Amino acid sequence: MSAWEIRQTRRFARSYKKLHKNAVQDVDAAVHSVSRDPDIGEKKKGDLADLWVYKFRCLGQLYLLGYTRDDAIRLVYLEAVGPHENFYRDFKR
Repeated sequence: MSAWEIRQTRRFARSYKKLHKNAVQDVDAAVHSVSRDPDIGEKKKGDLADLWVYKFRCLGQLYLLGYTRDDAIRLVYLEAVGPHENFYRDFKR
């Protein structure tokens, strides 16, 4: 089974660019894990029902990688990445 195609949203690209250089490797590894198996994340409910979130450790704290997916064309859209703190509040903006 081949990896899913990955696309970034502008929001993701902006937050990725601001990451500390030590964090970039951990985020890249998380993106790689999601591209191999998008079911690895947890599907959200309610007003974030389209969002999947993959949790991983980065620089000693919990980080979240938020993404949406299009199963028909095997495409994952990276929506947001960042520390758990205020992740959902900032995502809804």
